[in-house]
Amino acid sequence: MNIKKFLPFLIPILSFVVIALAYFSPVLEGKELYQSDIAQFRGMSKEVKEHRAEFQEEPYWTNRAFGGMPTYQLSTYYPHDYVKKVDSLLRFLPRPADYLFLYFLGFFVLLSVLKVEWKLAFIGALGFGFSTYLIIILGVGHNAKAHAIAYMPMVLAGLLLVFDKKYLQGFILTAAAMALEINASHPQMTYYLLFAVLIFGIIYLIEAYKERKLPEFAGQIGLLMVAVVLAVGVNATSLLATKEYADHSTRSRSELTINPDGSPKEISSGLSREYITQYSFGFLETFDLFIPRFMGGSNNEKLDKESYTYRFLKDKAGRKQALNFAENAPMYWGDQPIVAAPPYLGSVLIFLFVLGAILIKGPMKKWLIAVTVFSIVLSWGKNFSLITNFFIDYVPLYNKFRAVSSIQVIAELAVPLLAILGLQKFLSENTKKEERLKAFKWAGISVAGLALFFTAFGANLFSFESFRDPGYENMLAGLSDILIEDRRTIFFQDSLRSLVYVVITACLLWLFLTDKIKRNVVIGGILILVVVDLVVVDQRYVNNDDFITKSRLEKPFDLSPMQSEILKDKGHYRVLNFMVDPLNDGSTSFFHNSIGGYHAAKPRRYQELYEFQIARNNIEVLNMLNTKYFIFPGENNVENVQLNQEANGNAWFVDQIEFVDTANEEIRALDSLDTEKGVVLTRDFEPVLEGRSFVKDSTDSIVLASYKANEMVYETNTSSDQLAVFSEIYYKDGWSAYVDGELIPHMRANYVLRAAVIPAGNHTLVFKFEPKVIHTGSIISLVSYGLLLLIPLGWYLKARKSKKGPTDKEGPTDKEGPTEKNESIQVI
Repeated sequence: MNIKKFLPFLIPILSFVVIALAYFSPVLEGKELYQSDIAQFRGMSKEVKEHRAEFQEEPYWTNRAFGGMPTYQLSTYYPHDYVKKVDSLLRFLPRPADYLFLYFLGFFVLLSVLKVEWKLAFIGALGFGFSTYLIIILGVGHNAKAHAIAYMPMVLAGLLLVFDKKYLQGFILTAAAMALEINASHPQMTYYLLFAVLIFGIIYLIEAYKERKLPEFAGQIGLLMVAVVLAVGVNATSLLATKEYADHSTRSRSELTINPDGSPKEISSGLSREYITQYSFGFLETFDLFIPRFMGGSNNEKLDKESYTYRFLKDKAGRKQALNFAENAPMYWGDQPIVAAPPYLGSVLIFLFVLGAILIKGPMKKWLIAVTVFSIVLSWGKNFSLITNFFIDYVPLYNKFRAVSSIQVIAELAVPLLAILGLQKFLSENTKKEERLKAFKWAGISVAGLALFFTAFGANLFSFESFRDPGYENMLAGLSDILIEDRRTIFFQDSLRSLVYVVITACLLWLFLTDKIKRNVVIGGILILVVVDLVVVDQRYVNNDDFITKSRLEKPFDLSPMQSEILKDKGHYRVLNFMVDPLNDGSTSFFHNSIGGYHAAKPRRYQELYEFQIARNNIEVLNMLNTKYFIFPGENNVENVQLNQEANGNAWFVDQIEFVDTANEEIRALDSLDTEKGVVLTRDFEPVLEGRSFVKDSTDSIVLASYKANEMVYETNTSSDQLAVFSEIYYKDGWSAYVDGELIPHMRANYVLRAAVIPAGNHTLVFKFEPKVIHTGSIISLVSYGLLLLIPLGWYLKARKSKKGPTDKEGPTDKEGPTEKNESIQVI
């Protein structure tokens, strides 16, 4: 075995391990990165983990949040999820070093498929992985997003192999990478990847038409479609479960046609236009890709003691308060609600991107420029409403996702890719000197000129005012003017910084162009520049200070004395915490069954119930949800607890039935409903009651005898048939009701709860969560796994039998492999 043959792969991969661990070095001490979103996730998933540990099964449901919801997006382990096992092999490092390693690895694979020299592919991988946006999403805990982004390059690599006529390898890599991409469970990122693939397909369809190769193109697309279908198939369980829940979530069409104030509601099959575009990238903000703090950086920027802000506050409020404020200074002056860091791509890579855009010819350049422009334009959101509204109204699924600014991840991938291809072309001895000189000249003039312009004149071009400044001015007169001065200062500093990096990069290339330095010196210099450029900015936002001990991470929320008192009550009830925003709170769910919760796709009807009734403090609605305790701020914001003795309990009998025709009538009926006596049902459920009436008897009883997240057992004793309402959330696609082991129908009551007819006598009523989607998905997954193994194996055996070997010369439509002249850039 010739080890030298594998060194170009082993050296970079081992280096990626070392670099990922070095950047997140506290993981070597057993520490973990504190991620705010993951802390909330731990609260939301607490009951799931406890149930799994106690009963050795997946509950698929939790009552800890929003009254109750499926756990399909909350730490669920699906049967036969072998893709996740493969993923765990690739992510063998401690988190979050595992994601950083995966960034590096995926991009290195992509560049290797493009036949880029391993040293340059190594630079590109680091440039992609250290992109500031990709680091900051790890810092705040968007792990699923990072996970999905990391597999994007591998999916593209598989696609490119197929178009390079390496059909078997391309099929295997596409199917495997796409399976891993879907398994990462961030549909929004996968959806954006499909846009990039679609644009690729359009550009190469045009090329195929020009070259009269449409049958070959059709065969390649067909092969890729088979690979994608199998990738979807092996993830069938999670996809079907997610689709099922999505139809019940805020990502689906509401049945209501009115807002809480009675005004007409915007009719949409997904999220509201305002919610989708809440995080829209500004036109000027696009320059953050090139100059890190063009728009001030973040909402919590760290300033030093030389800053205007610190010196101003030191004299007004003292050193301690001045330092605390200056270390979390509101420097961002754009229009987005919250920005944790600018999406900096690196001035060095931007320069090389422009160089590549001039040097590279063919469809590859067209594709990479097209997807870059496409992603940036769509990231503008409401700031370019003509395009955004078209996509929301007419492009399938686009209205299911929020934070349109995040589509810039496609540019995060395309820019370093074209940059490295451009650098390779520039350094190639086959590239004419005149071509290099022309590209160098125009890249230098445009990129260095832009940086010089902003350095020289930018501080006087903009107001640097934020829409939040009036609030700071109200806090302390003159503070807003001081903040503007610091924004102007850091704008100049970072503009000059980008100019310096571009000039140094240009000098390296010029020295190579004039034969003053060797090729490897240029590569080494570019490597240092790319890494230092990006890492220095990354460290402003995610660094060693963000790590805490593992024990502290496992218990992200402190149990207060008041909450400890609540936990002495061993019953089954709910808690409403007014100390936080209930609809964005996973902390209460860590300890109690919460009225609130933290999730990107909340149960739609429950959110509507909150907006129409709970937010208006309708105590009857809180009673029907069995809200037994209220946590609220007292004097000096000290936590207090109040017992609600009027809570309806786990279940109760009613004898007043009101049938309504529409969702509007259903939710409005709760305005005045006495929930302990009456119930509101839609006419869909009228046949279940068969026109019967009920009379309550004070001696009748219904008691919750045992509780599990996915199973509740009630003991009933009634003298006649009774209609019972349960304080549990109705979810038709999973919950089943059994009386003495026999399945009975149950109904949606009071907009979100369950109701069922209880026969006279002593009986046992059991609610079980039995989602059929899990069984159906498991069968599809197993069949897909079988096909995913058999198709390549059969292909391989057939090739061997025909004595052609498992080469790529035998494809679906083309019998000839690539020639020596068929270099990657021409092929793709």
